[in-house]
Amino acid sequence: MTRIMLCAGEPILAKGLASVLRRVEDFELLPTCSGMSGLLESLSQGAKPDLVLLDLTADVTFAAMSDLKQVTGAAKVILWVKTVSTELAFQALGLGVRGILRKQLPTEVQVKCLQKVQAGELWFEKALTDSFLTSRRVALTNREGQLVSLLAQGMKNKEIAAALNISDGSVKVYLSRLFEKAGVRDRFELALFGLKNLTPGQFLQDEEGGNGKRSVPGLRSLVMMRPDLPVRYTAGNARPEPI
Repeated sequence: MTRIMLCAGEPILAKGLASVLRRVEDFELLPTCSGMSGLLESLSQGAKPDLVLLDLTADVTFAAMSDLKQVTGAAKVILWVKTVSTELAFQALGLGVRGILRKQLPTEVQVKCLQKVQAGELWFEKALTDSFLTSRRVALTNREGQLVSLLAQGMKNKEIAAALNISDGSVKVYLSRLFEKAGVRDRFELALFGLKNLTPGQFLQDEEGGNGKRSVPGLRSLVMMRPDLPVRYTAGNARPEPI
């Protein structure tokens, strides 16, 4: 019996999927969580799912996924998304996520994804796996990642400086270094790559810092992608390659 825990931010959509999963032989659906905090609490209190289907909501940050990795034990995590960036998918894979499943897919495909991941396979779109294998990844420092995230929101230098509590001159220095590091010509091109690496609604919100101040989340890397490829849904055997 495969025990599945669904963590979803859209109650109606979650109920629809839950009703489907309950009808699948060998699937046991555990109580649904409405957010990351509820999921972490359930796991810490002894819930032992085999699969966690995690809705990609605003509270699913890199830090939260890292925390989740510490408490899931042997459970396999699948991100349940409407859209996802290559950078987020790449980082999620590094944090132990075993699959990325789009909500728009037919229910039989969603069930197949869960079965494949439980069997030990990975589940990623061909477009994502192609990007993993062919794109150039530029690692960013925490400050560089924050700056790119703010730049992608359309902020000017003074606004970025105020958000990061640094001087206008420091922003110019960071931008100059980023242009060279990423191999881009100007702030517009850097902002475009930033947007491509951000999933809508993700990692753009302020988070509460440990000292009570507001902190600005940012990208951990830039995946310099080639033009988008046609989407095809595939599963892979223990590696992020399509078959």
